[in-house]
Amino acid sequence: MKSRKSAWKNIRRSPYQALAAILIMTLTFLAVSFFTFLLVGSSQIINYFESKPQVTAFFKNEAAQEDINTLENKLSDTGRVSAIKFVSKEDALKIYKEQNKNDPLLLELVTADVLPASFEISAVKIEDLAPISDTLKKSSIVSDVIYQKDVVSTLTAWTNAIRKIGIALIILLSFVSIFVMATIIGMKISQKKEDIEIMKLIGATSWYIRWPFIMEGVFYGTIGAVIGWTISTGTLLYATPFLESFLKGIPVLPVPYVNLLILLGLEIVLAVFLGIASSFVAVLRYLK
Repeated sequence: MKSRKSAWKNIRRSPYQALAAILIMTLTFLAVSFFTFLLVGSSQIINYFESKPQVTAFFKNEAAQEDINTLENKLSDTGRVSAIKFVSKEDALKIYKEQNKNDPLLLELVTADVLPASFEISAVKIEDLAPISDTLKKSSIVSDVIYQKDVVSTLTAWTNAIRKIGIALIILLSFVSIFVMATIIGMKISQKKEDIEIMKLIGATSWYIRWPFIMEGVFYGTIGAVIGWTISTGTLLYATPFLESFLKGIPVLPVPYVNLLILLGLEIVLAVFLGIASSFVAVLRYLK
């Protein structure tokens, strides 16, 4: 209780330094929140595409059912395929009729013999699409393979880039925040050197002297985490209607409130760690 009062007194005596410490922590956790949203969102988008048929292989008219079954088994044995759907000529005609039910002329021109049978294939991972496509192209019974290679490659590349940049920026900001807060707390320790010497003379232990500064660092980190999370979450909730229309049915948004609260809890834990680390660096340097 005494340490808490001393920490609060230190904060009130130097409000501008406290504001600077809270600001750097806010920026750190603002970046943590935004990059977490980007990483989770991009991962969910990839999972969505992975759950849909991503490669379509059309068979030649002379393809025998036995050969089609053999190719299906070959693809399944690779371990790269999560689902294979065989679409017969009759099924293809039903799909065609459903898609063109408002145009009777087109329905009259097409029969089941004209439409090819096909495989609709989903991969276990996005990276598995290329080898699956290559296997299909090498088959003698496949006439054509549709594979959105550019879209998939771009999506994967962007996700990997966001992950690397986000992790690097968060680590950099964490170190900067520790340095800035350690400097601020160190300045406060320097200003109270006479008081600290008096406390030592009357028998105060080192930890009794250190605790108010450590709690001060925890306070800065926690407040910064809450503010950063609040700004980023508010921005996300405000932008959700626009993002949902842009994503056009991809089930990424809205983010459940429980997940947002879990993120807040994790950020507070990280904030406490950064606050303790920066304060500990300061007290080790200035309190011998």
